[in-house]
Amino acid sequence: MLGVLAVPIQKELELSKVQFTWLTAIAVLSGSLFRSVFGVLTDMFGGRKVMIAMLLWTALPCYALSRVHTFEGALIAALLFGIAGNAFSVGIAWNAAWFPRETQGTALGTFGAGNVGASLTKLIGPQLMALVPLGGALGGFLPGGWRAIPVIYAALLLVMALGVYAYAPAQDRIPGRGRSLSDLAVPLQDARVWRFGLYYVVVFGAYVALSMWLPAYYTRVYDVSLAEAALMTAFFIFPASLLRPLGGYLSDKWGGRAVTYAVFVGMAATSVVLCLPPAILGLKPFFIATLVLGVGMGIGKASVYKYVPEYYPQDVGLVGGLVGTLGALGGFFLPLSFGYSEAASGRPEICFYLLTLVTMVSLAWLHVTVRRLMKQERTALGALVQAAE
Repeated sequence: MLGVLAVPIQKELELSKVQFTWLTAIAVLSGSLFRSVFGVLTDMFGGRKVMIAMLLWTALPCYALSRVHTFEGALIAALLFGIAGNAFSVGIAWNAAWFPRETQGTALGTFGAGNVGASLTKLIGPQLMALVPLGGALGGFLPGGWRAIPVIYAALLLVMALGVYAYAPAQDRIPGRGRSLSDLAVPLQDARVWRFGLYYVVVFGAYVALSMWLPAYYTRVYDVSLAEAALMTAFFIFPASLLRPLGGYLSDKWGGRAVTYAVFVGMAATSVVLCLPPAILGLKPFFIATLVLGVGMGIGKASVYKYVPEYYPQDVGLVGGLVGTLGALGGFFLPLSFGYSEAASGRPEICFYLLTLVTMVSLAWLHVTVRRLMKQERTALGALVQAAE
């Protein structure tokens, strides 16, 4: 939502580039830090209760954003309603409890396709801002301009809370019931969990960062209108969201490791292309490259999460929450690094240098891990053959 709203908010509140960057990133921070907590709460109390509570809570600060008139007020409202981002770890743990291992990739990918909501915001946000008169409507309850969007979204959050209450199974599955917090926290000692988190920075953190960064990038660098920039960003978000079920299906069939490897190779090559200066890389090639990047992210978000129930079937809430936390923190720090590095260098394409670096590091780590596992498998197979002889 702030990927679209931050542009008119910046104009109205006369924000600096650094303030603009913080405003677009702060909601991601609160949507990142507590994912493990909400994942554990889901395992302990059930996804239905936790999801309803979260939807009701975030509707309040979402509505409050429509009433702010200072940068500090907007920052606080964004920080509080950003807690909605933790709904992802709630849903991952909730879904994993209901589906068998052989279909979990597809199930989690289908749930994750809800990210397409960000695309809908990019598509309808500018039109809604234009439709609601500046004086507002409904006796002032619905303010005009950009302020109408948070009010509409707050209402939708309340409707969704009622929908979950009415239609989600009342008798929930609670895999963490009866387990102590120390028992639930054991997987945090495994380096593999943190490696999965870095992978998720590439496919999700970078997705969040670009979904917020691209509208302003298009308007500043390629001099297009906000509506056109939002539309082109929506085309990036569509495959990055809607292809998650495909990524889950491919991971169920070929394994998360093989699919993630292919995704990283494709993303690394595309990121290198995006590093070209705007004067060389025109608008159309840039747009096409972001679409390719979105395809990789959409498939990769599902393939990375396929790892979680495979390795930690009883700890999906905690591990999935931590992986989501690390990925979403990437979505917080990357826009900040984009803003500061551009301010220091004067080169807007510098953000894609950073994206390329993160992708290359993850690919190298995955490659080393794959080679080590293949060596272990060959050694084990050789031992079996010798034993048989």
